Amino acid sequence: MSQTPEQSAERPVPTSADVARLAGVSRATVSYVLNNTSAVRISEPTRRRVREAAEELGYVPHAAARSLRAGHSRIVLLPTAHVPVGPLYSRFFNELQWALRRLDYTVVQYGSLGLDGDAAARAWAELRPVAVVSLGEVALTAHGVEVLKRSGAKAVITLGPQDVEGAHSLVMDQREVGIRAAGHLLERGHRRIGVIMPEEPGLELFSVPRLAGVRRAVEPAGGTVVPIPLAYDEDAATALAARWRDLGVDAVYAYNDEYAMLLMRALQDAGIGIPQETAVIGADDLLLGRLLRPRLSTVRIDMVTGQHLAELVDRVVRDPGSEPERHDLMGAQVVQREST
Repeated sequence: MSQTPEQSAERPVPTSADVARLAGVSRATVSYVLNNTSAVRISEPTRRRVREAAEELGYVPHAAARSLRAGHSRIVLLPTAHVPVGPLYSRFFNELQWALRRLDYTVVQYGSLGLDGDAAARAWAELRPVAVVSLGEVALTAHGVEVLKRSGAKAVITLGPQDVEGAHSLVMDQREVGIRAAGHLLERGHRRIGVIMPEEPGLELFSVPRLAGVRRAVEPAGGTVVPIPLAYDEDAATALAARWRDLGVDAVYAYNDEYAMLLMRALQDAGIGIPQETAVIGADDLLLGRLLRPRLSTVRIDMVTGQHLAELVDRVVRDPGSEPERHDLMGAQVVQREST
């Protein structure tokens, strides 16, 4: 007689003892194999037999039990309110997650909308992560770092414009991007410089300090900075291009290459010459920018690899008592092409 859904739901959950019995090994051997323990030497045929038994039974190790035995979890928490857009940062974070997975960590992204400061740290601590990599959207405090460490986090690493007491810091000073872009436009003789400010939520983490960098370069030179809001949308770009000459800017730093390409197309459609009437520079040095006509000038951002950050996480987890380190995560340099 076929089993009803209710009967299926009540089927006993397979245990490591069931796997051990089917594979003909001890429970300790099952644990060593399924937890990829390298300290104990187990033959490949035995490993294969244990894995096949686990697959046949549908057995999955219990993460909480594993954490209890080890004294800590293998969770690396990546708190995010908004995932940064753009190929450069997407590639970095994807590489980070793959590298952490190869090091046998479980990466968990935590939606942190509505949380800030110490409240965010307490919420993250509830998951008992072994490491937290804060992407800078939440302003961690020294107290928040201490809360995380008391809950069992061996590594707290922040990405942002400044250090946080007690945490290992990867400094991403976005102002440098704006400084480089503005410096290039000043060298080309421009003095009234527009700065595209994306309207998409979450990008303030990048756009606001980049605007500050432009101001730092332009205002001491006697120039003028004009912030220009723009949504990443063709209609918004077309509407902006229609009133572009009223803004009176002779150059624009367009936040990144994607916004620069969107704006360039709209300006060209409106009959505005680039760079004759308006010089345009982006950031990220995307391939598509080189295929445009005119080719797009840009700020190339040189970031350390996600592998580098993953190795830092692993090193701090293994040696949690080490002194907090500070690393510069990025550099920036202008690549001049035809649009400026």
